[in-house]
Amino acid sequence: MTAEEDIQKMIGKFERRMAKDEEAREKVKEVKKTINIDLGEEHYSFRIEDSAVHDFKNEAMEASDITLITTPENLHLLVEGELRPMRAYVTRKIVIKGKIEDILHLKSLL
Repeated sequence: MTAEEDIQKMIGKFERRMAKDEEAREKVKEVKKTINIDLGEEHYSFRIEDSAVHDFKNEAMEASDITLITTPENLHLLVEGELRPMRAYVTRKIVIKGKIEDILHLKSLL
């Protein structure tokens, strides 16, 4: 599976949750955030608005609210559930840049 496929799988999981979980949808309804994913050689971006993911691209935005930095291998492990997000963060296998409030909000959605 490619990194882009892993990200699409993650987005699909988010979209399915928004479609069936009204409480989660309400939490996210007012959220407007831009997200960059930096995998070294590969970069992706999208924005979350109106409880949905928009404008997925295989390039980084100039500025984003949240930037996730990791390797394609660690991203794959995260998506497959073989690497827990908190363990990845504590062991620096994933670095997240942004306001702490944005990061905690994003964490609550995964």
